[in-house]
Amino acid sequence: MKGLPILDLAIIFIYLVGMILVGVYFSRKNKNSEQFTKASGLIPGWAIGLSIYATFLSSNTFLGVPGKAFGGNWNAFVFSISMPLAAWIASKYFVPFYRNTGEISAYTHLEKRFGAWARVYAVICFLLTQLARMGSIFFGIALSLQALTGYSMQIIMIVMGICIIIYTVLGGIEAVIWTEVVQAVVKTFGALLILYLIITNMPGGASKVIEIGKSAHKFSLGSFKPDFISSSFWVVLLYGFFINLNNFGMDQNYIQRYHTASSSKAASKSIWLCVYLYVPASLLFFIIGSCLYAYYDVHPDLVQSIKHQVALERLPIHASAAEVFKLESTLQPADYGDKIMPHFMVTKIPMGLVGLIVSAILSAAMSTISSGMNASATVFSVDIYKRYIKPDVTEKQNLSLLHMATIVFGLMGMIAGIAMIGVKSILDVWWELSGIFAAGMLGLFLLGIISRQTKNHEAITATIIGIAVIIWMTFSSLLPPEYEVFRNPLHKNMIIVVGTLTIFLIGIFLTKIKNRKLKTVR
Repeated sequence: MKGLPILDLAIIFIYLVGMILVGVYFSRKNKNSEQFTKASGLIPGWAIGLSIYATFLSSNTFLGVPGKAFGGNWNAFVFSISMPLAAWIASKYFVPFYRNTGEISAYTHLEKRFGAWARVYAVICFLLTQLARMGSIFFGIALSLQALTGYSMQIIMIVMGICIIIYTVLGGIEAVIWTEVVQAVVKTFGALLILYLIITNMPGGASKVIEIGKSAHKFSLGSFKPDFISSSFWVVLLYGFFINLNNFGMDQNYIQRYHTASSSKAASKSIWLCVYLYVPASLLFFIIGSCLYAYYDVHPDLVQSIKHQVALERLPIHASAAEVFKLESTLQPADYGDKIMPHFMVTKIPMGLVGLIVSAILSAAMSTISSGMNASATVFSVDIYKRYIKPDVTEKQNLSLLHMATIVFGLMGMIAGIAMIGVKSILDVWWELSGIFAAGMLGLFLLGIISRQTKNHEAITATIIGIAVIIWMTFSSLLPPEYEVFRNPLHKNMIIVVGTLTIFLIGIFLTKIKNRKLKTVR
């Protein structure tokens, strides 16, 4: 542990103050709820594209992806490969659909199609997803800053959370988008800087990285066999496609941005700009992870302190030195991958540049958290408060509600982050939670938008069966050994695939049965 030099602290402080000032600047325009949630539809498409890219490129990517590549290989990059197909479907069908409805909430149309239960169910799934996302990102940012400053993770999350809440509450969606434009540039520059510093500190340079990476199979995309039990190429491809379909088609974070564009064409272009930027950017972080593996392979003595820190975090505070040593000896690269980049920053990045890179990590976290707060507050306002609590809410009351809800969801995200302290992989826990929460609402959404003949009865039956399947796939691993035959045999990333298809296909099947009965009666 070490404290940051004054120069680095000054750079971080200037960055944080700058983000808050952006919120103060846009607060002058935030006089009504439409401005807070839609920015009156006046944001240029390129800015929205950079904003969506910044939301995708969170601290889960900035720290989790290098950690994943360090502990394994490039298997998780297949997630990014799946993005273009999901983006094509979104730009062709989802953007025009949402723009034509004119509804700021992504879930209003579900009530029109299937009833109030469908809207409530989707809202609950979305809010749980946002808490999981914000929590994992708060945890990621605390993980890196703890290594640099020595402050507790809880204190780091609270301080950063307050800064994010201030500019999000003051500036609304417009502040979120324009801060994300800045953050997209900062975090990309930070990643390139980290890669440069690793290569220049690596004995033998890039050629040595490639040599070590090849010998350790670090560049593999996973098995191409039709295997759905392990994390094969096909499992991650399917997971990525369904999650990205959910992101572009059902996630309020993205749907809300479609409404801030001046036209459907501009909104569609913003999706493709995100894809063009994110795919190579995510590859950059996998390259960083492989470079870090090679660097620490050449310097194995540096890994010991990281193992010691991980062992201390996992064991009770009263654990003996022998217990700590025993656990250290069993730890594998996958167990401490998320700690590697913060450790490299502490030991090898010169004064001044650490402040820039920490600002990049902060921007990676702040962009996604701020958009999550704004989107969650919007959904709560439209889909819960105005729908069930006070339909005749005034404009002034609604704006105050949006401000209060933003604060509450920000605080809940912090609590979720604190609860995640000690998890093995940020990326793993985020992928698992998002797959569980997103599976149900994506299946219901696809059923509503594709099968126009499906009505309330078929949809609710299909959803109940789908939820049962998701619960079984999630928790069947906890069954005792004598019931092992009833455990889910598939990889956990298949939950969103199977859950979504269960709801969609059973809904279609029930609709066809109903139509046949109606024809028979006639």
